Amino acid sequence: MLGWLLIVLLVLTGLFYVLTGDGGPAGDLEGAERWAFIAAAVLMGLYAFSLMLGGGRLGENLRHLGLWALIFIGLVAGYSFRGELEAFGTRIAGELMPPGHTISESRSPSGEVSVRLRQRPDGHFVARGEVNGTRLSLLVDTGASTVVLKPADAERAGINVGSLSYSVAVKTANGTSYAAPVRLRTLAVGGIVFEDVEALVAKPGNLSENLLGMSFLRRLRSYEVQGDFLTLRG
Repeated sequence: MLGWLLIVLLVLTGLFYVLTGDGGPAGDLEGAERWAFIAAAVLMGLYAFSLMLGGGRLGENLRHLGLWALIFIGLVAGYSFRGELEAFGTRIAGELMPPGHTISESRSPSGEVSVRLRQRPDGHFVARGEVNGTRLSLLVDTGASTVVLKPADAERAGINVGSLSYSVAVKTANGTSYAAPVRLRTLAVGGIVFEDVEALVAKPGNLSENLLGMSFLRRLRSYEVQGDFLTLRG
């Protein structure tokens, strides 16, 4: 029994060195992450020791210990390759999730937020954003000078449509129409949030989709199309 205990202690000591020593996969971990690895190693050691004390067939005990070791190694490998796994998951999500959903969102050390959108089958990009806290779908349109909302969606977002004055001339494919100027308290796409956004509310029947125009897009740090994806950086 003492021999098994010494073996377990030697294995745990080596595992701890590999995980936390210079050049080890956990060598750059700090705080909670490092302690999580240490706790997992200690728990695996305690489990192994309990198997030895509990008696039973040696082969069965070793199989149990091997299973726990494989689980632990799998967790370490998953953490080490988390960047690659995230990129793989993003590609899968891009194929499975409907257009307009935020496929991925990231934040740089400088605070820049990047939101990635998938292209619609007709070649357009649709963002599922929030206007004044109300979820709305908006067609990304660099040709629109401002954000433009349908009256029904504007009302859902808390805008008093009945009091609006449709005084702004808007050129459309069907000729000249008129829209009402408004200011949106907030407009968000994923983690990108802008306050006091200039917008228009179209007359009833003149707009089939809400437009995410330049009054939002020009406040971004950048935006670019890469293949079937649009990346917004705010």
